[in-house]
Parts: sequence; C-alpha cells; structure tokens
Amino acid sequence: MTVYLELLRHGETELGGGLRGSLDDALTTGGWTQLRAAVIGGGPWDRLISSPLQRCARFAEELAAQQSLPLSLEPGLQELHFGAWEGRSTAELMQTAAEDLGRFWADPYAFTPPQGEPLPAFEARVLGALQRLHKRHAGERLLLITHGGVMRLLLARARGLPRSDLLQVNVGYAERFRLSLDGTGALKELV
Repeated sequence: MTVYLELLRHGETELGGGLRGSLDDALTTGGWTQLRAAVIGGGPWDRLISSPLQRCARFAEELAAQQSLPLSLEPGLQELHFGAWEGRSTAELMQTAAEDLGRFWADPYAFTPPQGEPLPAFEARVLGALQRLHKRHAGERLLLITHGGVMRLLLARARGLPRSDLLQVNVGYAERFRLSLDGTGALKELV
C-alpha cells in the first residue's frame, strides 16, 4: 500500500545560512512566517512527522495543535551532520578548504567533510526512516517537516537522478513537495 508524503523544509533560521547540519537553530520571525504561508492549501494530512531539531519541531508542534493531528518526531529525518564544517558558510570554506569543498560538491558520496557523517550512512538513515513510516502508516497522508539535505536525497531518488546530481537539487526555505512511497520503497514525485 502507498504512503503519500508532503515534504516541507524548515524556514529561515536565526543563525542564517551555511551548513547548519545538526546545529539546533531556532526559526526567525521570517522563518515562522514562511512556514505558516507554505502550509496554506496543503494537505489534508493524517499525521505530521518532524525532525526533532527545533527549526522543524517547533513549527510541527504548532501545526499539529492547530489541526488536531498526531505528531511524531523522527530522528532519521535530521539533516546531514557536516562535522567540522557545521556552522560555516560555503564562502568561508572556499577560503579555508576550497579543494575539499570542491571534492564534496563534485561527489558527496565519495568525500565526507572532516568528522562528518558519510553520505551513504545518511542515505541509509533517511531511507530507514521512510521504511519505518511506510510500515506504520501505509495508506496515510503524512506531512514530513525536515531539512534541505533530506529533501534533496528523496527528490533525487524520486526523479531518478544519478548520485552525482544530488547537490544540484534545489530546495528553498519552506518549500513543499509531494511524493508517493510504495511498498517496494519506490518514490515518485507527484505534481
């Protein structure tokens, strides 16, 4: 049986852009506004599933209360851990680690930031979370409130893109996408 997923990226965070990873930033006022606007016309959903990081979870709690929906926090939907690069901008890394940054952008599966989470492990974590969600919620419509890296991974798979194109998938703050997940684990993007 199929599970219908709407993916929603968190809004703008207090500490700004760059590689946020596992840093637990709060949303800005603008980030809250972005998310509230993003869910207008969305759904209906049977339940909300959120990354436990506050930039996702605080909004998920508000929306769950407003719509009287069950909410679960799913650690498997957390962002990629960027290790020593966490909190740093790509502009800064271009000054201090340009060669390594270039290797990561060229093939994130082959190069891991220092002390970071390898992309194959991240992929296994995210896809494991999806398998658990499918098992628990077959036939339901879920809103997943998560991060850019998680969404890039899922969208690249749904679009049939090669691994090398993963970082070419654009996902803006508070952007929403619709996918289906069937019993075989196949993802399909819905228009």
